[in-house]
Amino acid sequence: MVMLPGLEAAELPADAIEVGRIADAWGIKGWFKVLPHSADSEALFSSKRWFLMPSERGAKTFSGVAKITIAEAKIHSNTVVATARGVEDRTAAEALRGARIFISRGSFPAAEKDEYYWVDLIGLNVVNREGVDLGVVKELLATGAQTVLVMDFEQDGKVQERMIPFVSVYVDDVDLPGRRILVDWQADF
Repeated sequence: MVMLPGLEAAELPADAIEVGRIADAWGIKGWFKVLPHSADSEALFSSKRWFLMPSERGAKTFSGVAKITIAEAKIHSNTVVATARGVEDRTAAEALRGARIFISRGSFPAAEKDEYYWVDLIGLNVVNREGVDLGVVKELLATGAQTVLVMDFEQDGKVQERMIPFVSVYVDDVDLPGRRILVDWQADF
């Protein structure tokens, strides 16, 4: 296993969530630019331990899973920049280019009442008030006006796709422990 300055070999936590990737070096003092996967990058700021894996494509400057200790992360010009212990100069930061960033789900800040992390909604069963199974959430889409649940369901032996706006007028309850979302939506919509 090849390790770079500032990285230490690690095991990926069982609850690790991919939250972004390192785009490039930023400045000359070891800072790097991060491209978060979410518009709300609070998870990046909530944890001082990031787990890195090499990019799936392109050159690989390290292998395996590495842990990095973040010294500082901040918003700069609509993006996130960060620096880590042991990453002392631009060359060390450039070597991280393309690395995928994972954070333990347990490190995420607590969601407010009636707020949910998308990752927690994926895989939940969606059921309407009449008890009809409408499908399983496979992804969420941000449409600008609202977020939309995208789910798969089977009909006549074929996998179909259904979309339901994730807004309070249609969503009655989200039961994370029960892995279920109750909605006011008909199967034939």
